[in-house]
Amino acid sequence: MPPASNSTHWTLAQRAAKMNPSVIREILKVTERPGIISFAGGLPSAKTFPVAEFEAACAKVLKDDPAGALQYAASEGYAPLREMVAQQLRDQSAAAGQRWDVDASQVLITTGSQQGLDLVAKVLIDAGSKVLVESPTYLGAVMAFTPMEPEVVGVAGLADGLDLADLAAKSAQARFLYVLPNFQNPTGRSMGEASRAALSQEAARTGLPIMEDNPYGDLWFDRPPPAPLTARNPEGGIYLGSFSKVLAPGLRMGFIVAPKAVYPKLLQAKQAADLHSPGFNQRLIHAVMQDGFLDRHVPTIRSLYKAQRDAMLQALATHFPEAASQPEHNLTWNTPAGGMFLWARLPQGMNAVDLLPHAVDQGVAFVPGAPFFAGPPDTRSLRLSFVTPSVDEIHLGVAALALAIRARQV
Repeated sequence: MPPASNSTHWTLAQRAAKMNPSVIREILKVTERPGIISFAGGLPSAKTFPVAEFEAACAKVLKDDPAGALQYAASEGYAPLREMVAQQLRDQSAAAGQRWDVDASQVLITTGSQQGLDLVAKVLIDAGSKVLVESPTYLGAVMAFTPMEPEVVGVAGLADGLDLADLAAKSAQARFLYVLPNFQNPTGRSMGEASRAALSQEAARTGLPIMEDNPYGDLWFDRPPPAPLTARNPEGGIYLGSFSKVLAPGLRMGFIVAPKAVYPKLLQAKQAADLHSPGFNQRLIHAVMQDGFLDRHVPTIRSLYKAQRDAMLQALATHFPEAASQPEHNLTWNTPAGGMFLWARLPQGMNAVDLLPHAVDQGVAFVPGAPFFAGPPDTRSLRLSFVTPSVDEIHLGVAALALAIRARQV
């Protein structure tokens, strides 16, 4: 007999209606077409993955403690890795002239820093809560916050920080401010020392908590960034970090540093989400990072990415030579001092979403900037990633982008 017809009716939670697919990941599907040069992705270059070191670490971990590596583990994370994270943050802050007494008991290992965003959202956001973000901001953060049904409010961004007058006008009763001070995704901009000091003072004055996301801070090109915001007011900040950009994103490892007032609830949210992050992966990272490996490895990433940034800047200057003198009629762009992204703006009257299919027809893809805004978007803006294409591909891709723009201006 044929099976009975399925009359099951699934009723979705109201919050599910607020979940939307990642615009970036939808665009990445387009880039899978043969021959497309992609400036769209936010993926680290696979050339930077320390494959040999991970191969050796796998053997070492399985030889030294196979039962511990393959068994369930503590929700807080692998204790030696937590201590390593705390020590690195203490050292980095001291080198930047700021004391930060991070203790391993404040460190919670997460399944990627994206999970950190999700856990903070669950613990700090109620329906209707006001959450402040930079304008523009990281799209993945907004996606993590949205299911908790907040009011996400954009704060105007400046070249090296936030507009503090705009922040003061919007900060009343906000649950927290979410910021990426170092080589921000999507713009590549960074907060200078003066901007960080002023923001920290303003947040302390108003009692506004800061959620500081720092996946790109190690990827500086000429000089390291100033000390973290959280180091300046540890009880008023939550700090998110990641191993994806300096080791390997496929391991999905990140961490949260949180004050005692928040940590227990983040831990409980972590336990409810996945019990713990993979213990094997945590031990791999700890083994690879022994003996100062990152001090030797990360400079090679910086060198590669800086060369590729320079190639993109050179290509843009070649194909848009009048950008400085006639900005309204040319593509314009910034010069990031690190990270993976460059922020550009189309000529007057153009829309990046409309341009994208024509650029793809020319063989190049980018991410329109509009989805990164919590409020009214800048429809002329776009994000260009320079870390995965080769130097030759960067020159070809920028040439193709220029052709697409010129064709739409006629």
